[in-house]
Order: sequence, then C-alpha cells, then structure tokens
Amino acid sequence: MGVGVNQVHFAFQPLYSLHTGGVVAVEALARPTSGRVSDMLGYALRRGRLVEVDVGLAARAVRDDAPHATLLPLHLNVTALTAASPPSALQPLLDALTETGRRPREIVLEVGPPFHGISPSVLLSGLGRLADQGFRIAFDGLGAGDLPLNLLAESRPDMVKMDRTSLRRLPDDKPTVALVEALVHFAARTDIRLVATGIETEAQLNTARGLGIRLVQGNLFAPARPGMVATGTITPALPESQLGAPGYAPTGTLTIKDFLRPATTLPADATCEEVRTVLVDQDAPTGIVGVDAEGRPQWSIDRTRFLLAVTGPFGHALHAHRAAERLADPPHVIRNSATALELLDLVTDAASDRASDDVVVIDESGRCQGVVLVHEVVRGMAEAKVEQAAALNPLTRLPGSDAVARDVDRRIAANEPLVVGWLDVDSFKKINDTVGFAAGDDLIRALGRTLTDLATHLGGMTVSHVGGDDFLVACDLDKITSLADALLDTEWSAEGMPVTVSLATLVCAGSSIGSYREISRQLAPLKKHAKDVAGSSWVNSWPGSERIEVLRGQAHERVPSPAM
Repeated sequence: MGVGVNQVHFAFQPLYSLHTGGVVAVEALARPTSGRVSDMLGYALRRGRLVEVDVGLAARAVRDDAPHATLLPLHLNVTALTAASPPSALQPLLDALTETGRRPREIVLEVGPPFHGISPSVLLSGLGRLADQGFRIAFDGLGAGDLPLNLLAESRPDMVKMDRTSLRRLPDDKPTVALVEALVHFAARTDIRLVATGIETEAQLNTARGLGIRLVQGNLFAPARPGMVATGTITPALPESQLGAPGYAPTGTLTIKDFLRPATTLPADATCEEVRTVLVDQDAPTGIVGVDAEGRPQWSIDRTRFLLAVTGPFGHALHAHRAAERLADPPHVIRNSATALELLDLVTDAASDRASDDVVVIDESGRCQGVVLVHEVVRGMAEAKVEQAAALNPLTRLPGSDAVARDVDRRIAANEPLVVGWLDVDSFKKINDTVGFAAGDDLIRALGRTLTDLATHLGGMTVSHVGGDDFLVACDLDKITSLADALLDTEWSAEGMPVTVSLATLVCAGSSIGSYREISRQLAPLKKHAKDVAGSSWVNSWPGSERIEVLRGQAHERVPSPAM
C-alpha cells in the first residue's frame, strides 16, 4: 500500500449536543480509495513517514471542508507522534488553515494512538505548544487504545471521546456502565467535555444520556458523508423528548458548557459589508463576534438589529465599508466554568433590548470558545426544574434515593471515606392507626425539615426521602455524630404521642465497598438490629464486618464518633 495523501477523500460526521439538539462540531474522517486508513498509517510508520502523512491528511481535510463553509469547529485526527513533533512538522496544516481562512482555535485536534514509545514529557510539551497556538486538544479512542491514564490526568484536554467498541456494550454490560460512570465523574471534576461515539441505537442513547453524557456522535443521528450542509445546526434524528432534558445532572450543576454552540467570528476590524455577507449567506448565525488576533472578543452583533440597520433606504451607503464595530455592542461574556444560573444572573442585569443577545463564552485566557443562546439555557433550566420537582417527595420536598445513590457512587469512585445512614420511625403504622394519617404526615414533614436544615448547616451531606418513614443520608465521617445527636436528642411526638427513631450507619473507607447497591444490601439487617434496640437508637458497623456497635439506645451510654 502506498501513502499518497491524494488517494484519500474525506467524509464528515457531526457531533451533537443533547441539550440543544444542535450540531456543535464536525469530524473529518479519512476514506482511502482502497483499504483502511489505519493500514495506510501503519505503512507510513514502517517507512518513517507517519508524521508527514498524518499532517498531510489533516491539511487535506481542511481543504476538503472549506467549500462546505459550515462555520463549525472542525475535528482532525492526528497521532500522538504528530502531536509530540517539533512545530515545523505542522507547517502544511498551518498553511492549509491560512489558505482557507481557518484559524487554529476553530480546530480540535483529536490525538489518538499509538502512544507507546513516546516520552510522556515530550508529548506533554507538544500538546502545550499546540494549545499555545490556539488548537483545542481532544483524546480519541479512550477505552480501546493505549492512552495512559496519567497522561489524561496531566494534560487536561478540552475533550475526551470514548471508543465506540466500549459503548456498543451498553446498556447491558454492567462493567462497561460502571466504567462510563467513572469517566463521567472524572470529566465533571476536571471540567473536560465527554463525547459518546458510535451511538447507533435508542437504547445506547438512553443509557449514555442517563449517565450524564451530553455530547454524542453516531449513525443514529447522522452517518459520515462527503459533504455537510452550510448551516450551524442540523435537525437530529432523535425524538424531541430526548433534547434538552438534564437526565443525570442535577439542576444546580448545569454549566455553560452544557449549552455551548460554535461562535461565528470575524476579525475585530471587519467591515459592515463583511458582517452582512456572512449573515445573509448563512442562516444559522444569530450573531457575530468580533475577535482580536488572540481570539479575545471585542464586540458582538445581534443578527436582527444589524440587518435592520443596514437594509434601510440609506443603510448600505452609510455603513457598508465602515467598521462593523460602529453597529456592534460590547460583548456579553461569561467564563466557561460558570453555571447556568450565573448566566441567567448576567442577562437579568443586562439592558432590556439586549436580554436575548448571544452570550460569548471565554476560557481562562479570555479567548472566545463559543456562544450560548439565552432561550436554550432558560428551556434547559426549566426542564431540569420539572425533572427535579417530579423526583421530590411531596411531603418533605426531599429527593428520592437516587440522590444519595449518585453521591455514594461518586465518593466511592473518588476513594473518599463516607458514612451512609438509614433512618426510620419506630412503629410508624401504630402512629397512623392511633392518632391518624395527618399526624403521621406532620411527623414525616418535621423529620424532613430537620434533615434539610442539618444538611445545610453541616455541609458535606446528601439526604433523601426514600418513602414512607424511611430516610437515607450520605455524609463525611466527621458529620455523622452531629447528625445523630440532633436526631436522637430531639423528643419526637405525634399529637402528644411519644415517638422514637432508629438510625443504622455503615462506615465506608478506602476500597472496603464497591457500590451503593452493596451498601444498601448491608444496611438492611443493620437497620433491623437498630429497631430491636429500645428507645431512639443508633447502631454502626463496617462493610464485611460482623461487628456491630450500639452507640445510642436504652441502657447504653453515648459513644464518640465511629472510628474508621
């Protein structure tokens, strides 16, 4: 097999946001006239020409994409060896960008295998150089290649793409589900965007969405094809009910990145005619962002207001060849780590005629990363609120067991020690039968308020109302004694009838427990033991241990916080 770059053409496949239903980027996929691209690169590697061919393919992809004018970020696949190469090796790619009017910040370099044989320090230096040039960095094929996990942690890429071979095992393969859950947690903690690739079935989509993945790619939405339509959004092939729903992520954790769209940018010294040409030729942009040479936003233009200004009787004559900045506004900017609530605060404080303007998202260096549309954030927040409200217990307004389950699994994945507690009312049926359901409901509400207040005051705690008189708590080790004292020292009653409660806790540290499911299974007999202790009680144990401590209860003295 030869290594002629001219024998390769490119197909383009979009990446979708499940929050907006819009296309957020396009990946260029090499298609040799015969054989596979991996065979072509392997041949080039054996000939010592891998970097040359790799960069040549990337440059060819840029030129093939240029006629489609998608205005979307373009993903290019390169090998780790290319990413680690000296700056001069990438000159053909830089030339192609200059030739087509593309800028490095509009390019996402998907760095893929092989990683073995490359010094980690050299690769980290190369990735740093690429980032300094403005390129965004992604790691491709996580789960099937030889990407070292320490490199993933140290390099802090913008994006990680999970390999399709792993995702094809969803949703039935439990180890794969656990692996994806860990990656979702890692991405959330490091502010990295996680992409599920190779999504081909509704079941895979539902599982990925339920695990909290917000960026997807696959034939279920759109197959790779030679050309892309010239628009920033494409109606995805998935039901409306799948779009914008928050799924795994609680409302308070929705961030700007969940709603990020590509920005349509022009140089800050662009003329009104250049802006008008882009807006007229392209239906997608709701506005234009003017950026300086470093990619920092200098002004923004709203599509409607601008076209009204330049299409009047004398608009073209007055403005056509003058600086677009004269009809622009100072940009609404927000950092990429901000929450959706912070964005709503920003637009609330804006002038009424600009409340719906695009908000420009910037990175730590102030460079434009994209825009968010206010109406999409409002819709996403509203849907999240509806989902959240539907999960709340109507008596206590506390979430169900899923809230504690997520917190427990997060802490286990992060190897954080924790205590999980199960609280319930002793002889609750007798209370209802004696003083009535209304009194029983009042007691449950009082317990719920107390737990809510404790979680707010103590911090490091998640509480859930499982149903009936059962509550779950997950908290830090140093919080459990304060929680138990507050609950067990209170003289609970229902319509004057004395009430006692039982608390069973499991102290989990290190690798002593593997999942929330295991914890719930071990808590069940422990709670039964607590209910056998007279009076308000507290019993404690450890995973896999037969030792049970009775820390509170009739004829037992109070004991300090349970030891690890």
